[in-house]
Amino acid sequence: METIRLTMAQALVRYLVAQRTILAGQEAPLFPGVFAIFGHGNVSCLGEALETVQDIMPTWRGQNEQSMALAAVAFAKAKRRRQIMVATSSIGPGAANMVTAAGVAHANRLPLLLISGDTFASRIPDPVLQQVEHFADPSTTVNDAFRAVTRYWDRIQRPEQLIGSLPQAVATMLDPADCGPAFLGLAQDAQAEAYDYPARFFARKVHVIRRPRPDTEELVAAAGVLSRAERPIIVAGGGVHYAGATAELAAFAEHHRIPVVETIAGRASMAWNNPSNAGVLGVVGSTSANALAAEADVVLAIGTRLQDFTTGSWTVFQNEDVRIIGLNTARHDAIKHQSLSLIGDAKVGLTELSAGLGDWRAPDTWSARAKSEYGAWMEQVDKATTPTNAELPSYAQVIGVVNRLAEPTDLALTAAGGLPGELTKNWRAKSVGSFDCEFGFSCMGYEIAGAWGAKMADPDREVITFCGDGSYLMMNSDIYSSVLSGHKMIVILCDNGGFAVINRLQNFKGSASFNNLLADCKVANPARVDFAQHAASMGAITEDVASLADLESALGRARAADRTYVIVIKTHAHEWTPGDAWWDVAVPEVSSRAEVRQALADHQDGKRNQRVGV
Repeated sequence: METIRLTMAQALVRYLVAQRTILAGQEAPLFPGVFAIFGHGNVSCLGEALETVQDIMPTWRGQNEQSMALAAVAFAKAKRRRQIMVATSSIGPGAANMVTAAGVAHANRLPLLLISGDTFASRIPDPVLQQVEHFADPSTTVNDAFRAVTRYWDRIQRPEQLIGSLPQAVATMLDPADCGPAFLGLAQDAQAEAYDYPARFFARKVHVIRRPRPDTEELVAAAGVLSRAERPIIVAGGGVHYAGATAELAAFAEHHRIPVVETIAGRASMAWNNPSNAGVLGVVGSTSANALAAEADVVLAIGTRLQDFTTGSWTVFQNEDVRIIGLNTARHDAIKHQSLSLIGDAKVGLTELSAGLGDWRAPDTWSARAKSEYGAWMEQVDKATTPTNAELPSYAQVIGVVNRLAEPTDLALTAAGGLPGELTKNWRAKSVGSFDCEFGFSCMGYEIAGAWGAKMADPDREVITFCGDGSYLMMNSDIYSSVLSGHKMIVILCDNGGFAVINRLQNFKGSASFNNLLADCKVANPARVDFAQHAASMGAITEDVASLADLESALGRARAADRTYVIVIKTHAHEWTPGDAWWDVAVPEVSSRAEVRQALADHQDGKRNQRVGV
């Protein structure tokens, strides 16, 4: 057997380079790049190996381990899970910083390969720098924290262990049902050890994402239930995007006259003006989608994990006899709430289910009802996004200005805080796949880091990221990363004086404003950050605009700019777009505040509408 003598780190890199994928019918690297912050746990061995392949698998210097891994998550999302970025850190705090990003990838079912240095397999240098010692378990390191937020986890302590572990890690990340992050902890001494690897281990391999077909009996059952529906709806989740099933969704909905409501992850599965589009479902959804869901008798849930923001904590489906059909590659998601499971790929599943339905269509009265509800919702969006003479604009009005000027190819991106709700409700997606709101983990800091990764994934499109002042202060260093690497983004930084949306929730549940808005915090100096100057110090072009008219003209300059452009605008902290579904957030059962007691009574009323597991 032919062998190649390599260190474990060299073998790891060589294997990754040999993995290929298919993008738009063309062969491409499965692992097109690496985000890295080097330290003593990964610089001398893994860093040495990565340096030799920088022309074919470039390494991008991160500023923060968490944010560079978030950029990798956004890259995978933009590539619809067809390509995977690597993020590597040293041991200890560097590794721990990436745990949050692993949680984002895990919650959103996105592939990410995380590689961290570890302690020495020999244990001779114990405790090594940055090692966290567990007195009763010397085998435990910081890297064990990744077990809770990864789909695949391994600690490599011998060079030959790569031979069994790497194919399993790759297979997990490419499995449409089990997709998520994989983690490898590399013992420092093992990284340097040489081994005679079988040459065939490094043979070029082209991976094709499988498309599991639904079971025939499940198809018959699903078609039978759907063909008897009087008020059916389709819930389009993120899996529609990952399966490349947007065209099939549009064709299915049009042929069978079924209204489509989108989840947050499923946003832009069709353009806003598609006749089948009925709005966004759930807590940060539309009155149209929530009204239709309340009456629906059959729900075809495609590629969604039915998270509580989608289901209004399981209150949006009010029909006691409603049947849910779960079309999903993941059994875990397909059977939720006693759904009739249709386990399979969304693209082939919709095609085969449509064939089973033949020429059946939902009643015209229901289609007309959906169009009427959606038309009324669009009037609300027009009202929310239209500029007024108010001293400070609302989030919705800022979004309206940007949306009107956006090109169909632009990507709108956001994450945590109040912007996900306002953007999800008010952004009219002009084309399929033009929206990215990270709300599976609702991770503050994804906004700028994610925009960097999304731009890297598709350099030809304009990436417009909406960021609140709270998220900016939490994680902003990838403005510098984007300037260094030449991946331009446009940042719309809305400064409303703190964590305004949580203040809203705090007040809604009866509590006084406390520790969210800067005005309600314990501070010695109520200084406001000069965000424009701060971003400019990292090399971005910046503007601080005072009005929506100024924002409009600034956007033209931002689009023409040659590097990252940050536009700062102060926004209203208490003005929000209506349309919310109920959300189960606990309220104290004992309180001296009358407002809390009233909120508890309202909360208990809402719980009466919850579906409990059936």
